Amino acid sequence: MRESPQASVRARREAIRRLIRTRIVSTQEELRALLAEEGFEVTQATLSRDLARLGARRVALPTGGTAYEIDGLEPTDPEEALRAVAASVLLVDETDALVVVHTPPGAAPSVGLALDQSRLTGVAGTIAGDDTVFIAPKKGVSPAVVARQLRGIWMKG
Repeated sequence: MRESPQASVRARREAIRRLIRTRIVSTQEELRALLAEEGFEVTQATLSRDLARLGARRVALPTGGTAYEIDGLEPTDPEEALRAVAASVLLVDETDALVVVHTPPGAAPSVGLALDQSRLTGVAGTIAGDDTVFIAPKKGVSPAVVARQLRGIWMKG
């Protein structure tokens, strides 16, 4: 029995999610080649529609360049995303109300995204500029506690 078109679309989109989740995929052409290796022959137009439907977007990498990401793909380990950007963190400081993370120019969006993906229990949200991330702790959580937790992850060694 042949697979239905809807099942094929679902399988292809699941493959896209998995590939973006497990690899750095910088271009649609690279993604098309990876999909072809898995038996999914897809046109550029279809791939563009799939990426739009999945909510994929390109983000800056701390090491330079860009890669696709898809919202809703949480790391299996809450600290995994944070460890992945540790080399981009220069300094973690706190004020009376916020935690401030300094990065090299261009790296703050990736660090902010990693913070958002980690879903740390004491973090209400982040705002990322070019080289600085502001972290707002949740009500009742001291910025010093969040800063200490982040230093423990990023400043090891």
